[in-house]
Amino acid sequence: MVLTVNNRKYTVQLADTDAARAFADLLPLTLDMDELNGNEKYVYLGSHLPSSPHCPTAIHAGDLMLFGSNCLVLFYESFHTRYSYSRIGRLTAAEGLREALGTGSVSVTFE
Repeated sequence: MVLTVNNRKYTVQLADTDAARAFADLLPLTLDMDELNGNEKYVYLGSHLPSSPHCPTAIHAGDLMLFGSNCLVLFYESFHTRYSYSRIGRLTAAEGLREALGTGSVSVTFE
């Protein structure tokens, strides 16, 4: 899968999960993602995806996760967490992601 933000393209390696397969079935998508906590962009999807949440303990820049069953989250900073997510995938290289996403809301295309 390819993620495009502000004319920068990133390759996403999809996880072997039901959530990832269901998300891939929705593509192509362009989503307006909002800022949260200075480390992630998120958007509530129009539909619910299958979820099997677990606590990864550590989030890495470039992780693409599902919070609950309909909140897509793209992390651009690494940190430790106590929250649970269903894995969608991970950018194969996240260099420059924070700068590409900028501050505030941003339009992100998944194809």
